[in-house]
Amino acid sequence: MDLIRIIFAMILPPLGVFLEVGLSKQFWLNILLTLLGYIPGIVHAVYTIARR
Repeated sequence: MDLIRIIFAMILPPLGVFLEVGLSKQFWLNILLTLLGYIPGIVHAVYTIARR
């Protein structure tokens, strides 16, 4: 299941984080990072998914 979340994180980072943690602080942080730059959003999403 983590592989599917990582694929979603590469396409749309907030979706991957949402599937992992739901509507939490990490989700909103990822939206902010994705708006500031697509690559930081991807890095944060993969880190959040891999950490759990």
